[in-house]
Amino acid sequence: MPKARKPLLPKPQQLLLVEGKNDQHVIWALCEQYNLPETFSVETPGKGIDAILESLKLRIKQSDLQTLGIVVDADQDLLARWQAIRNRLVESGYQTIPEKPSPGGGVYTQPEKPKICIWLMPDNQLPGMLEDFVAYLIPSDDRLRPKAEAIVQEIEQLKLNRYTPIHHPKALIHTWLAWQETPGMPMGQAITAQVLSYNAEIANKFVEWLKRLFELANASE
Repeated sequence: MPKARKPLLPKPQQLLLVEGKNDQHVIWALCEQYNLPETFSVETPGKGIDAILESLKLRIKQSDLQTLGIVVDADQDLLARWQAIRNRLVESGYQTIPEKPSPGGGVYTQPEKPKICIWLMPDNQLPGMLEDFVAYLIPSDDRLRPKAEAIVQEIEQLKLNRYTPIHHPKALIHTWLAWQETPGMPMGQAITAQVLSYNAEIANKFVEWLKRLFELANASE
């Protein structure tokens, strides 16, 4: 299991808000694999997107907060999720937030306010969630993935699944993880153990976003 990062808490503070513990552990694991310095904290204000939205105004008002990153699932409607966050930021005085997300995760600034950046899982362009992002980390030549996809699809076609359709990605990645040498390994731990490929293209893009947001140029060199 990746260790919890204990940030140096520089003044002003740098903070990354995420929806839940799985997001925390996946990001901690990526930071560890890419040797990112512990200059920012990864926190969850509660469970899910609502807790993040409700906490934004207070977070932005923190006098010592310099940089605020937000990582949430796009879910089924990426633009609706973007607008929900954008509306809260506009209400807090940010005037340069675009109508649509940037593929690389734009960085937005406003005088006398924290620098803001948003990443919608999996890649700022597609609907989906953390588990879709993690599924991209399965090695391209893996022979178990097609089997996992087939069994999940079969269960759904027979209407034996007890999960809702939106949670198909969760069923897929956890089915695949259940068939590894250590069955049921958590996603973050699987990245640390390199069962999942941390240097996949989507992971590189996400880490580059973190480096740009928190000004960590050349951190992994």
